Amino acid sequence: MMRSLFSGVSGLQNHQTRMDVIGNNISNINTTGFKRNRVNFQDLLYQQLQGAARPTEDVGGVNPKEVGLGMSIASIDTLHIQGAFQTTGVQTDLAIKGNGFFVLDDKGTQLYTRAGAFSVDSDGIMVNPANGMKVQGWMAREVNGFNILDVSSPVGQLVIPIGGKDPARETSIVNFACNLDKRIPELPENPTGDQILRSTWSTTIDIFDSFGDKHILQVDFTRVPGTVNSWNAEVIVDPQNEATTNTTIGFTADPPAEGGPTTFVVNFSNNGTLLSAVDGDGNVSGEGGQVQMNVAFDVQTATPNEDGTLVRQMFALNLGQVGGFTKSITQYAEASSTKMVEQDGRTMGYLDDFKIDMSGVITGVYSNGTSRTIGQVALATFPNQGGLEKTGDNMFRMSNNSGVANIGPSGIAGKGGIVSGALEMSNVDMADQFVDMIVTQRGFQANSRTIQTADQLLQELLTLKR
Repeated sequence: MMRSLFSGVSGLQNHQTRMDVIGNNISNINTTGFKRNRVNFQDLLYQQLQGAARPTEDVGGVNPKEVGLGMSIASIDTLHIQGAFQTTGVQTDLAIKGNGFFVLDDKGTQLYTRAGAFSVDSDGIMVNPANGMKVQGWMAREVNGFNILDVSSPVGQLVIPIGGKDPARETSIVNFACNLDKRIPELPENPTGDQILRSTWSTTIDIFDSFGDKHILQVDFTRVPGTVNSWNAEVIVDPQNEATTNTTIGFTADPPAEGGPTTFVVNFSNNGTLLSAVDGDGNVSGEGGQVQMNVAFDVQTATPNEDGTLVRQMFALNLGQVGGFTKSITQYAEASSTKMVEQDGRTMGYLDDFKIDMSGVITGVYSNGTSRTIGQVALATFPNQGGLEKTGDNMFRMSNNSGVANIGPSGIAGKGGIVSGALEMSNVDMADQFVDMIVTQRGFQANSRTIQTADQLLQELLTLKR
């Protein structure tokens, strides 16, 4: 009889624990990134009144006689099921679609979370504003003017320098991919102004010196008299101030000297594709497959050289690949165009905005029109994410049974994608919790009735002596 009392007590205690877990789930129904818990029961111990007996020739086998001594909690599991997304429009709000956790630094200790309500502090560091923990990832480093991400290096804090400068960059290459209309007539011996205008195709593009000052590059194309597939091209930097820029071109690796040629001839094949180019000194470009020449001009605002000469800036003028047409200058019987004329220089700019893509790559948008990679958010996965320990503040930490964190970029080694401008909601299902609450309540009531009935039986024993 005493056994039923203690069995009932174990039932009351463990159903109360289950109710505690349900209450915690319901209280966190609107907690960002929360993962609900589940309680599993198991029977406890058994007292064997009689053991089992094997069958004989005369009688059959006898089953054991056992009396259970109650129940216990088998496990309290964390269910890492994907929660629904809530769109916020805040660019620093991040959600994970699939497996993985954000990595945060808590005074040198790594913690993990699915709650991506992040922000940028006064130092530009990406943090969790609730506790100041720093979001971990990789910062880009500049190599030859380009920002490169090294995701094999250890993770660190992410700094988004709002208002930071993007240095000016001088133009090093100008790519042409325009078309010259084969129907344009050649110039007569003594052309008039209207004839020159109809027979000349001019292209212009802005280029930049090392200070970020803008200059105008103009290339004028006219057909070579007496030919069908050759064009004269004259290169001028700052045509409004041509006398002071001293533009020169050359096909050698050395910078063209001041006073050199300013024109070259472009030759096309009979199918309209690029064939070669020849400068005023007879040097040919295109034998290696790429038609490219060097252009130099004086930078008036730069400090002169020690010998008093002006500083000359050189850039490559690339007409494209021999035989190419996609990113090469061509000669077809179509209207002349200046499409696909681009250069790599820029003026100085300030970081105006940034965005985060599905891979967690943070790209800065600058006022000079450029976009540069700033960094990338890291994700962590575990062999057994159910073995992680909850530490509060929507955080998890490694345990002896979770395995070691595998930290890497999004989309690799089973890691999910990152959704910017959204948060993952709690995965608590209210209907499921209410049903579980009813079952738990009835289980608690039934165990209390067990204790009550056992108490009545004891009371009957006490009254036998009357």
